[in-house]
Amino acid sequence: MSNDQTAPVPPSVPPLRAAIIPVTPLQQNCTLFWCTSTGKGAFVDPGGDLDRLKKAAADQGVTIEKILVTHGHIDHCGQAGILAGELGVPIEGPQEDDRFWIARLEDDGRRYGIEGRPFEPQRWLHDGDTVTVGDLVLDVIHCPGHTPGHVVFHHAPSRLAIVGDVLFQGSIGRTDFPLGNHQDLIDAITQKLWPLGDDVAFVPGHGPMSNFGHERASNPFVGDRALASGQ
Repeated sequence: MSNDQTAPVPPSVPPLRAAIIPVTPLQQNCTLFWCTSTGKGAFVDPGGDLDRLKKAAADQGVTIEKILVTHGHIDHCGQAGILAGELGVPIEGPQEDDRFWIARLEDDGRRYGIEGRPFEPQRWLHDGDTVTVGDLVLDVIHCPGHTPGHVVFHHAPSRLAIVGDVLFQGSIGRTDFPLGNHQDLIDAITQKLWPLGDDVAFVPGHGPMSNFGHERASNPFVGDRALASGQ
């Protein structure tokens, strides 16, 4: 090789990688994500099927550092406390207004056929907080409406948000549960999520991924056209 030649540059490794693992009879999207530089990771909303989740982490060679929770519904966090105890890791989230839901996990679990166990997170989260996983830093965005203490996790460098049951492809979260508020949910989506950028992809609590631009263009509940027409 002559002196004026350069070796090929290997493709860059993204700082964050993720896998979506549907769990519980409600097919809730548990997200396993990890820091590629450290191999440390977290589960977001490990509602159940813990053996599957632990196998997924082992298959990827990920060391679980903590558990993150978007909100207190049974399919999202019914077994978060159990998994945290098995792995010896802390739980962070949701915002404390979801204490109401976490306290009733055992009763709700019986209703839905899912083992549920109340827990006390090591850290309640607030709007503007950050959470770390390995070298990753994610922003915490409080998005009430589906539940009062619902939070979203946003990794700006990856243009990725994990939004729980705030927003779905073509839909939004239910607000007819106790402490739900439809206008709060609309405001959270339009005032806190849309400004993050149309190119931000998101993992919803159920169903396929989408991005904010697609939902602004087509979502019948919070799309720009729907809101402009007063629907």
